[in-house]
Amino acid sequence: MTVIAFIGSVFSPYYAWSGWADPFNHCAVNVALYGPRGARWAMTERGRKSLKRTRDVLLIGPSSLEWRDGALTIRINEIAAPLPKPIRGEIVVKPLAINTKEFTLETKGNHTWRPIAPVARVSLDLDAPDLRWEGHGYFDTNAGDEPLEKAFAFWTWSRANIGDAAAILYDAERRREAPLSLALRFSASGKMETLDPPPLAPLPSTKWRVQRRTRADDGVAQALRSFEDAPFYSRSLVSGKFRGEAVNWINESLSLDRFANPLVRLMLPFRMPRRA
Repeated sequence: MTVIAFIGSVFSPYYAWSGWADPFNHCAVNVALYGPRGARWAMTERGRKSLKRTRDVLLIGPSSLEWRDGALTIRINEIAAPLPKPIRGEIVVKPLAINTKEFTLETKGNHTWRPIAPVARVSLDLDAPDLRWEGHGYFDTNAGDEPLEKAFAFWTWSRANIGDAAAILYDAERRREAPLSLALRFSASGKMETLDPPPLAPLPSTKWRVQRRTRADDGVAQALRSFEDAPFYSRSLVSGKFRGEAVNWINESLSLDRFANPLVRLMLPFRMPRRA
């Protein structure tokens, strides 16, 4: 399961068509649920009247995120699209440690990323669909002062659990400067180790012909399962060797050139309705 809370949704066609005028008028809680009984995906955009914020609470429409007692509690009440099925329940993300390091993704400082809890425990309690789960989790935050496609052409991100630790690979093709490449390891206690990135490992393109890649010791990786296959984005389960160990990664690949295509933006309201 993936949950993303957006203020000034970077993937909103409505925000783009408005000329990026008011980020608070383009908010959404994106929920992606995968499992043997099928997938549900929701990303209903809401206006500024549906947004409320305090130091510890973020409310977007009927869903909310609350930081309390050292954990993030996410209460979901969304309707999937294009098939209107409910996604409703509670998720608790309990960090094993908090990372305070923030990364600037390009030298102008317009885009930042902070992996707040690289290693966490997650409990899931949904009543729609009826589902309970506990396991490993992660949460981070991104911030930006301009559209993603202005600074980046393409990026990939991969995360894996390695014992009680986690590893993250982050590669970005930047428009104004040399490519960015990060390889990080986080212990359960929160200690961060910066590593030399292993060789790039290509993966088969998706059905939408979006490029995918990760990194592996021998430059070889395999795609095991596709979770999301969109015209500009993919989320997959991939495998490869990392520091001598066979590892399964959650991999995300994002083509900003494809996303900026006006025809692609016209397709998005089908999956991203707006209720302002």
